[in-house]
Amino acid sequence: MISLILAAVLGCVYVYLRRKDARMLRNGIVLVAACWFALVGITEILAQWFPWTQWIGFGIVALSPFAIVVLAGFLISNGATMMRKEGRSLGNLLSLLAGLALLGLPVLAALLVITLNPVAIGLAALLFFLCSYFGVVFVVFLAYAVAYGKMKHTSVPAAVVILGSQIINGKVPPLLSSRLDKGLEIYRESPPEASPLLIPSGGQGANESRPEGVAMAEYLVAAGAPHDHVVAEDQAVNTAQNLKFSAAVARKEGRDGPLVVVTNNYHVLRAALLSRKLGIPAQVVGSPTARYFLPSAFLREFVAILKEHKRLHVLMCLPFIALTAFLTAAIIAVSQ
Repeated sequence: MISLILAAVLGCVYVYLRRKDARMLRNGIVLVAACWFALVGITEILAQWFPWTQWIGFGIVALSPFAIVVLAGFLISNGATMMRKEGRSLGNLLSLLAGLALLGLPVLAALLVITLNPVAIGLAALLFFLCSYFGVVFVVFLAYAVAYGKMKHTSVPAAVVILGSQIINGKVPPLLSSRLDKGLEIYRESPPEASPLLIPSGGQGANESRPEGVAMAEYLVAAGAPHDHVVAEDQAVNTAQNLKFSAAVARKEGRDGPLVVVTNNYHVLRAALLSRKLGIPAQVVGSPTARYFLPSAFLREFVAILKEHKRLHVLMCLPFIALTAFLTAAIIAVSQ
């Protein structure tokens, strides 16, 4: 019962924090904690009413190594699909690398332990602590990325900013057309007397024949958007610049007010976090993405968020390092 009460309290806190500002990762921490306590509370009640359900929990724990192997196999298979369809860039290899890590790290930890060397055992313990920490952080990220991606925009935007991605042979590929179609959908849903400005945003990459924003603007106009309602931003080379430069374009065009930013569903949370960091009043919405693309895409976004908050994560890992050093010293002391 206590677990369910905690779940209810955390659920209320989550709703309050999300309404206050949905663009904060702490909301994901509260959401995952609420779900965890709810699961524990429901499990406790079921165990009291139906004692046989305890065996289900034991079965899940017993099968967890098998589940890890299955997950690793899925990620490796997905990595092979990404290489075949998208090429061999590091970003496209992330699901493959994650799958290999899921198989290799437990083996490495076991090999360290069986050496019976105190330092090696300490390294195995540190590996366990760090993997557990980053596993929990990934669950928080993924849960809130999905939750944020399901939210609907609630304001009538002054402008709809559509974030760019790589164009191919000067043309808009399917991944980018999904964003543009979503932007057009939001534009057409707005009241005619308050039609937002459409701002396709993206500069010219080294392997692109022209700026992404220009190709995107042509796509929007060809799809029926009025020419005078489309203003391309063609200088940005990353998401932060997309947001900053597009907000400047909106102000220049006299569109002072909230923005709706459109990107693919895997990218919404990081774009939202960046918009908050830059002080830009924006809601971020997601467009559909091919399913095979999602595992590597979410992993890439997770790595990017870790890099943007690297100091915080280093500080959070220091207690694990200190605990490992203490345990290693204790093992050495006992063995002498």
